[in-house]
Amino acid sequence: MPKILTRERLVPNLHLLEVHAPEVAGKCRPGQFVIVMPDEKGERIPLSIADWDVERGSVTAVFLVVGTTTRKLAALKAGDEIPVFVGPLGRPSEIAAFGTVVLVAGCFGIGALWPAARALKAAGNRVIALIDAKADYLVYWKDRYRSVCDRVLFSSRDYALGSKEFVPGPLERLLEAEAPVARVIAVGCTYLMYASAQATRPLGVKTVVSLNPIMVDGTGMCGACRCTAEGKTKFACVDGPDFDGHHVDWDELFMRRKSYFDDETRSLCRYEETEFP
Repeated sequence: MPKILTRERLVPNLHLLEVHAPEVAGKCRPGQFVIVMPDEKGERIPLSIADWDVERGSVTAVFLVVGTTTRKLAALKAGDEIPVFVGPLGRPSEIAAFGTVVLVAGCFGIGALWPAARALKAAGNRVIALIDAKADYLVYWKDRYRSVCDRVLFSSRDYALGSKEFVPGPLERLLEAEAPVARVIAVGCTYLMYASAQATRPLGVKTVVSLNPIMVDGTGMCGACRCTAEGKTKFACVDGPDFDGHHVDWDELFMRRKSYFDDETRSLCRYEETEFP
């Protein structure tokens, strides 16, 4: 079974998981994901690929601890084996010489967008990162982004990062100041991606989002990750995860993501009762 090389907390509630999976590492591309199970009786969840090292044979993911499965993942340590680590899955992000590209990243999306930032810069783009966090101590990989991006800006809910705003305001001003912007790529929580798409819609700037609906097998067989884009039913695992944010049915996506909220809450309660009797 794949072995964990590194498991560390980056910031509160966000962890890095590096797994030895040379066959996966050799085929990774920006924007793809892996399906992971923390134990043989657990559930399958998708994690965006945050980095890979072909020589080391490793694949890295960054995840937010929100429920039972991610709590189990966060409890693992280097040397532990993981029963399921499948990938790379999904269509890779489109990488080309677009011109000026703005990356909007928050939470686990800061890690997930790193491969795209690196690849877009290598393709000759002017790359600007707008990183969102509730506070300065929740931002990670600042130096990584500064090493490849032409500009790195921040938005937050306190003044520690220089502004006290959510993404839409800073993004709108950035697009006006940097016009023309060829495209925006937003990755993070569903609301951050929705807000980014709404902010860019009036300006007509193409906005790519990486959807993260409930997912099981990751190969288009189960249909759990259905979403509506461009008026058609799509599977995020095989048709995405990248979609045009201006053509996503966001109301449906928000609703589907809450489908099992009660079950997830009960599962976490039972897990905590077992772990902390």
